[in-house]
Parts: sequence; C-alpha cells; structure tokens
Amino acid sequence: MTDEKSSPDATEPSAANTVKKPRAARSATAAKARPKRKAPSVDNPGKVLKRPRYSRAETNAIFQRFHADNPVPEGELDYTNAYTLLVAVLLSAQATDVGVNRATKNLFKMADTPEKMVALGEDRVREEIRTIGLFKTKAKNVILMSEMLIRDHGGEVPPVREELEKLPGVGRKTANVVLNIFFGQPTIAVDTHLFRLGNRIGIAPGKTPLDVELVMEKIIPPDYSLHAHHWLILHGRYICKARKPECKRCVIYDLCRSPEREALDAVPEIAERVAGWVAQGKTRADI
Repeated sequence: MTDEKSSPDATEPSAANTVKKPRAARSATAAKARPKRKAPSVDNPGKVLKRPRYSRAETNAIFQRFHADNPVPEGELDYTNAYTLLVAVLLSAQATDVGVNRATKNLFKMADTPEKMVALGEDRVREEIRTIGLFKTKAKNVILMSEMLIRDHGGEVPPVREELEKLPGVGRKTANVVLNIFFGQPTIAVDTHLFRLGNRIGIAPGKTPLDVELVMEKIIPPDYSLHAHHWLILHGRYICKARKPECKRCVIYDLCRSPEREALDAVPEIAERVAGWVAQGKTRADI
C-alpha cells in the first residue's frame, strides 16, 4: 500500500491515500474519545434501569422482612374520618407530616366535614395553616374541594381515584393515599421517598412517579400489596435517606443490590434478627 502523502495546502487527505484502521482499533479509539457520563443522581435518575434488579423470590423476601419488622404499619398524618384525611394529605405537599399535624390540630376541631369547612371560610383556614408551605393556595383548594364534595358527592369522599382526582388540589398521589389508608385499597402512592427507593435499590425503576407506581404494582407480592406503600415510605424516610442511607439500621441490607449500599464488615444485627423472625414465621409483634 502506498504511504499517505500530504500537501501543505491540503485540508484533508484524499480518500485513495487514506490508511484505514482495523475495525477493532477504530472502536477502541472512539471509546477513548467518548466523554464519560456522570452517574445519574438518585432523586433525578436520568437514564434508569429498564427492569428491577430482583427476581420474584428476592422481592418477596424483601417484603417478608418489612412485614416481620412492622406487621401493621400506619401513616403519620392525624385524621378522624375520610374527609380530614383527604385535607391532611392535600396539605402535606411540600410539608412535613409533623408540621401538618400541628396546623390541623385546631382546624379539625372546628371543621371535620366539608360543610363545616366551607362555613369556616377561606380566610380562617388560611390563618390556621399559615405555618405550612403554600398555605394560601392550599387554603383556597381546601374550600373549593369542600364545595365540590358537597355539590357532587353529598359531602362524602368518593372511594374512586378518578373522582378524587377531579377535586381541586388532589392529584394521583393524594388520591392513592386516601384510597389506601381509609378505604383499604392496595394502591401505591409514589412520593419522593418511594421514587428514590424505586430507583436507588432498583426494586421498581422508572423515570417518572407513574412509571415507578406501575412497576411496583407488578412486582409487589399480593400478600403485601396493602401495606407496601407504608413500608417503603417509612424505609425511605428513616433508613434509606436521600443524602446518606443508614445501612447499619437496614433490615434488608443483605438483600439490597443498590450501588450505594455501604460496605460493612458484617450484616447489621437488625437484618439478621428480622431474617430470623421470617425463618420462624414470626413478626416483631410476636416477640
């Protein structure tokens, strides 16, 4: 083959004189030149997994641990009926449950039905909840929602997601929480914690909350579907935290396949203890 020649005036070599590199060499060169991509963050996963990291049996084992550790998990919002639960969940957007409970303690004494809330008025509701985020918009939505419940549902909270989502200030997550907690439906309300867990540990990966919700509906064993929502929220809120997971306190440490799992010298005692309860067919309530 003739050596490649160049001219001072030539901007690129002629095709006839170009020496082609072998395919393997070209691939290796391209790979080196290709910029490295940053790993996606947990709360903004970007390119996520296409499927869960766990088999059906492994997923079942995870929920067996959650059940053994906390057989009957409960939500942390205070309420007295379906209506006050709906209001509390609506108010909890971008606010803590503790803050919402503090704001609704007096409010629910004065108004625990849509009729009483409308009679109380938007100004008074706004004053009662002014300690939580977006209180002006939320006060307006509470009144509009209450009026719609009276007008379209006889003052009752409908046990149907589509009807709930028509209410002012109520989205899919809020509807799912009410359906799960009050009406006992096996819904999955994907909040920040569930979305993070779905992608971080790879149990239900997805680019959007709805993606994560639909995957969870498929992979959660039927025996655990009612309480799965609470277990995952509590796990994300208190153990698998956003900034740094507390792996030493994790009941599923040895089952977890998260790349962020802390490398410990031994399986945490809590994980071994709960695994023992599962093997014995027991829960914390039996100990």
